[in-house]
Amino acid sequence: MCVGLSARVVSVKGGSAVIDASGARRTVSAELLDELEPGDYVMVHAGIAIAKITNSSEEESTQIMEQLDENAPGNN
Repeated sequence: MCVGLSARVVSVKGGSAVIDASGARRTVSAELLDELEPGDYVMVHAGIAIAKITNSSEEESTQIMEQLDENAPGNN
């Protein structure tokens, strides 16, 4: 099973972003997302910010998690 992680963006520089996930900070690729700013929340999978999370995107986040799970090795 693949698991995505939601995290707050701390800073953005070039195609990378520093994120904070429950106090743990790390740098991830942000090349897939446009207009990412500090304070935004993102879904991160395998070191890549794959989606921006907004208050209205809870359903979208659920769909992304389901797609990640469906595409996981062994689930095909």
